Amino acid sequence: MRVGRTIRILTSLATLIAASHLIVADSGTPPPTTESSPLSVDQVVDNLVRRNQERAQALLHSEATRVYRVLYKGFPSDRFAEMTVQATYDRPSSKEFTIVSQSGSNLIVKRVFKKLLESEKEAAQSAMSPKTQLNRENYNFALISYEPSSRGGQYVLRVDPKVRSKYVYRGQIWVDETDFAVTHIEAEPAENPSFWTKKSQIRQEYGKVEGFWLPLKNESVSYIRLGGRATLTIEYKNYSLTGAQQPSAAAQNAQATIP
Repeated sequence: MRVGRTIRILTSLATLIAASHLIVADSGTPPPTTESSPLSVDQVVDNLVRRNQERAQALLHSEATRVYRVLYKGFPSDRFAEMTVQATYDRPSSKEFTIVSQSGSNLIVKRVFKKLLESEKEAAQSAMSPKTQLNRENYNFALISYEPSSRGGQYVLRVDPKVRSKYVYRGQIWVDETDFAVTHIEAEPAENPSFWTKKSQIRQEYGKVEGFWLPLKNESVSYIRLGGRATLTIEYKNYSLTGAQQPSAAAQNAQATIP
């Protein structure tokens, strides 16, 4: 009985965590927009959507090492597992994963890690991808603030999914003012994927690698109805973008292209 309940809990967590690789959304009444924002929300979104499309077309192939860790504390027992994976992407939608090593709970490895990989491959397919992209077809946008910095400012946007599903989120995204790329995400699921989870929080960080903004770290914390908590962390490292075409130089000046 305990093993079966643990399996159901961990399987639901895998469904939740898998979608954390996708862009997020938020709902509610927006606070006043910061007056110092150089661009309007429409200008920011137009640039963001266009630049995302340019980057998606430019990146032909990538490889990276990922380290997955899950720590579950709660009923019926605490569990931990770690898995290292070599991830390969080929445009437009091919993702392949090779498991390099694994340790800890076999239950987490089978029911969480492997389901994560399967769900990510499914989300990348051409039939699903249009439903998860960060654009006006899938989300409503609101400009919360503009954060100036000596290293370059960022626009803070709140986005609200037009259709609720397990693959969309509500939260906030930070957008680089020069490259118009998402640099940071703080979110929660727009739809609870399972009875067993009552609240989930997701944070994802991106970094610039050879001209492309790619994931660096993901942390997802899920609170279980029976009192437990599961924390997933994913570290992305050793990127190799062989065969990649750099985004056009003209696109680097996209900030000024929309009146």
